[in-house]
Amino acid sequence: MEISDISDEDGQLLVSTARKIVTEFVCSKQRIKLGKDVEMKLSFDAGLFVTLNHNDELRGCIGFPLPSKIIRALPDAAIAAATEDPRFLPVKTSELDHITFEVTLLTPPKEIRVEDPICLPKKIKVGRDGLIIKQGQYSGLLLPQVPVEYRWNEKEFLDHTCEKAGLPAGCWMQKHTKVFSFEGIIFREQKPNGVIVREKLELT
Repeated sequence: MEISDISDEDGQLLVSTARKIVTEFVCSKQRIKLGKDVEMKLSFDAGLFVTLNHNDELRGCIGFPLPSKIIRALPDAAIAAATEDPRFLPVKTSELDHITFEVTLLTPPKEIRVEDPICLPKKIKVGRDGLIIKQGQYSGLLLPQVPVEYRWNEKEFLDHTCEKAGLPAGCWMQKHTKVFSFEGIIFREQKPNGVIVREKLELT
């Protein structure tokens, strides 16, 4: 299955399953066993990130940029986002009803090749693309929804992805820096335990 074929129903299943996985793990430290029907529907490969938000503030985000089996990636990413994101303390049981869950499916990253790095901003589109920047051992990724949320232009998006990699802003203009783009399909709860919708990013 291509991620472009993902239905709203599939997206609702992804997000609701992520919530069930995290709830069980946070409450009992156990990983739930997913039913056969869920396994069948999630038996495809894609990159995937699980994002948790509290009052519109990030509470955790972990995932896998390269395609992997969703039935395995979803539990791993959901539990890690709730308990292993180094930027935050593990989610507590009391927080679960105040957190919104979001799942982003990713297309395989493709390197953006240009003769002159100054042309890179023209090769990406805020509201469509996510970015990965690599330089040596450093690597940083920002999902497509991030620059929309912060109202960045393409150059600012590149700069902040450099910083996410632990590199200085503007490192994307250096010849030995590799820049990759990918697209994402986002499903999220409108409020904690609320209706799950397909996010439509505003193109700039």
